[in-house]
Amino acid sequence: MRFGHINEKALHRVFKREDTRSLSMTEIAAESVPPRERARLVNDSMPAGLFGGVGVDENHTAWLLSPEPFRLKPETLAAIERLGTDLLVFYRAFASLYQRSARGTAPAFVADYLDQGKPGFIVRLGRQNRFKSEIPGVMRPDLILTEGGFIASELDSVPGGMGFVGAMGAAYGKLGFETIGGSDGMAAGLAGMLAAVTGKSNPTTAIVVSDESGAYRPELNWLAASIRDTGRGDVHVCRPEEIVFTEEALFVRLPDGEERKLDALYRNFELFDLLNVPKQELIIYAAKRNRVKMTPPPKAHLEEKLCFALLHHPLLAKYWKSELRDAFDRLRAIFPRTWVLDPRPLPPQAAIWELSAAGEPVQDWMQLLALGKSERDYVVKPSGFSELAWGSRGVKVANDLTKDEWQQTLSEALTSYATTPYILQRFHKGKRVRIPYYDRKQDDVAMLDGRVRLCPYYFVEGDDVRLGGILATIAPADKRLIHGMSDAVMGPCAVHPDGY
Repeated sequence: MRFGHINEKALHRVFKREDTRSLSMTEIAAESVPPRERARLVNDSMPAGLFGGVGVDENHTAWLLSPEPFRLKPETLAAIERLGTDLLVFYRAFASLYQRSARGTAPAFVADYLDQGKPGFIVRLGRQNRFKSEIPGVMRPDLILTEGGFIASELDSVPGGMGFVGAMGAAYGKLGFETIGGSDGMAAGLAGMLAAVTGKSNPTTAIVVSDESGAYRPELNWLAASIRDTGRGDVHVCRPEEIVFTEEALFVRLPDGEERKLDALYRNFELFDLLNVPKQELIIYAAKRNRVKMTPPPKAHLEEKLCFALLHHPLLAKYWKSELRDAFDRLRAIFPRTWVLDPRPLPPQAAIWELSAAGEPVQDWMQLLALGKSERDYVVKPSGFSELAWGSRGVKVANDLTKDEWQQTLSEALTSYATTPYILQRFHKGKRVRIPYYDRKQDDVAMLDGRVRLCPYYFVEGDDVRLGGILATIAPADKRLIHGMSDAVMGPCAVHPDGY
């Protein structure tokens, strides 16, 4: 469903007038519509199944709707905008650090950690000269809003939600709200990134979605159609089977059978799933020989959460300070303290940097078992290259666990090191907020007491970064992990002096 005119019945409910057939949402001032009706209008405007990862019925979205975008203070927005540039510098320094480590001109443990558990062909692929200077074209941190600002719980370079945020921004925009990034920010951001990657103003692009990532196909179809409709590029969502290979180029086969030569291929599948992706060898072959520009690049080491541990590692501080400059202190304040759960024993005179238990330096991870529940401000999660490493899968909040569960979690993480390294990370509780939402059962607006995760979407265009939009997910305050769920409010953000 395109966002030209809103549902006529919904408009009649609001205005009780006969001429609403010609009234578009852009002509409605948000303040003139009661909050309950605003939420209804947004609900009626959302394409069915847009956010397939949660599941929807034919009449309602699968998440809670607010009658307005989530409000951010101007200074919060300024910090988030600056973070985009800092992350660009970080990704480039991180990619360079890995290559130096692999060559032997930086500490060997960097590449050792980042390659741990990966098959040889994935490691060799990530070290290809063809890709050595490339970084992801889309960057999305997960930011937990705390009393002292925000903390990045992780980074995602193959993020879901781009089409979702775009459609939600368009819906609120047509109600008169100015969302961050604008009503067209996500489509414009992705189109600009693809143009920068290919060097063409209107590139032909295939967004390749694997079966494992199939829940994101509806929202990406919406996003691709938005780019095509605005003339910014010829973008199509396809399955891997619909890619056609020749020695000269890759093509995408459209539903009508037409085949179009590709300038770019957007990889919407995780590298741990690569061997299950049909035609992956042909896709990689074409990318390595520059027959097509692939983004994000097939560099699994850039998708590891243990990069946070590397930023805080004392032996790498000199390197990071030199490469990141002013961004070094800002990123260290935003990236929580993180440690790799490495089971190898330490010598007697060594201890784990900046980690203590019961007032004693930690030399053995099992010392953490002595911590009481209130002292376990940690999460344990797989670092990457695993089906458990995305979507809050595999994440354990330590102070939610019994002592036996805490021991089991640590033991399982340590024994998994050979195949799937885990990290221990400081847990930062989100601040409590109160926001309005539409309660369908009561058919009225109620207030939610919750905690917020902000997901800004940054699009890389050469040396510039464009903020396409920000997704706010407000989960009930009793939820420990904040992610998309049926009882969470989800929507775009807008700047407001009375915001958070």
